[in-house]
Amino acid sequence: MVIESWKPEETYEFGKKLGEDAKPSDVYCLNGDLGVGKTVFTQGFASGLGIKEPVNSPTFTIVNQYEDGRLPFYHFDVYRIGDVSEMDEIGYEDCFYGEGVSLIEWSNLIKELLPDHVITITIEKDLEKGFDYRKITVEGM
Repeated sequence: MVIESWKPEETYEFGKKLGEDAKPSDVYCLNGDLGVGKTVFTQGFASGLGIKEPVNSPTFTIVNQYEDGRLPFYHFDVYRIGDVSEMDEIGYEDCFYGEGVSLIEWSNLIKELLPDHVITITIEKDLEKGFDYRKITVEGM
């Protein structure tokens, strides 16, 4: 599935729709360069789960956990991970295979740890179509 977003609010709303449809043990892999709107998408996704608190990228903590939505939400940013063994230290298996939903930014850095079935979301810019244009590709749904 390919979605075209022409402004950040559309990216947010698409994330929200996916969050509303998310089920326990779903793992979403969110890919895209710096500045493409991964955080905006994730904030919408969290809203779709019913999370009210502010959602920011866990760049330096690797994972932020949110428990106040209809499902627990585990937001990973593994961009700064030095070694995949760091994922063991934070208990990634409980997140990936538990009752919550995981969303992983830069998932390609830990691909050997990912479950067999993931939903992959790729966000890309195309400046020829405008500064706020985003192409959002979803695979695995």
